[in-house]
Amino acid sequence: MHRLMNPNGIPIWQVDAFAARPFSGNPAAICLLESPRDAEWMQQVAAEMNLSETAFVVPAGPPNEFRLRWFTPAVEVDLCGHATLGAAHTLIEQKRVDPSRPILFQTRSGCLSCQHDGASIRMDFPATPPSGSVDPATVANLEAALGIAVDAVAKSKEDVFAVVDSEQTLRRVSPDYSRLAEIETRGVILTATSSAPGVDFVSRFFAPRCGINEDPVTGSAHCCLAPYWSERLGRTSLTGYQASPRGGFVHTQVVGDRVQLSGQAVTVMESRFLIDSLPVTKH
Repeated sequence: MHRLMNPNGIPIWQVDAFAARPFSGNPAAICLLESPRDAEWMQQVAAEMNLSETAFVVPAGPPNEFRLRWFTPAVEVDLCGHATLGAAHTLIEQKRVDPSRPILFQTRSGCLSCQHDGASIRMDFPATPPSGSVDPATVANLEAALGIAVDAVAKSKEDVFAVVDSEQTLRRVSPDYSRLAEIETRGVILTATSSAPGVDFVSRFFAPRCGINEDPVTGSAHCCLAPYWSERLGRTSLTGYQASPRGGFVHTQVVGDRVQLSGQAVTVMESRFLIDSLPVTKH
């Protein structure tokens, strides 16, 4: 057996992202590494943490620059907003960066920047507006899985995007996750106009194929939501509320082919992961 235990441990934090208070928003595990680890180990850690995302952050060389990867309990993903927010928040709290300068993350979705902005962190992400068509059979399967009729369905880069007639309809949806998992997509974004003052649109996000039935607050989904509602409402600055049981606000600004997402974060736990390599089984 290879060495498994690290007596000093690898620091890992649990952060509630898109949250101004503990036990709201979307929890993410943030693992700060001194050097890269292999994907299998990171996937095992993410499964052990059993949160919607675990982020692994490794210094990239220059100050304020890092490599960043995200894992659900089941798969690695190309883009995650709330765990990026959690990673930037943790780096600032742990004094690993100069908070007056942008934090740059090298990711599978290109370079993402985060800027400390008062009580919030502003992230610059690529816009992924809904543009692709969805075949009628998939629409029928989606409506059957959701138990409702939808007004419009499209496809973004990663997800199926569906608009419903009201916030009330959106909130009462109770999906059949087994049927939803049969649809070949990362996840399903459900959205409607908001009935609350100060909020422009509401959403929910389901991703059973990634091991997440319903995600509490999904930053990457707002890269699709913001350009859609910006065009519908005729404004570039919008506030979204993700109406999951935990819930959370995402402030968005559409700037050309980019979307700026802003939110707060709260650290709720700090610990050390003692296992820094995988066991070798002898047969």
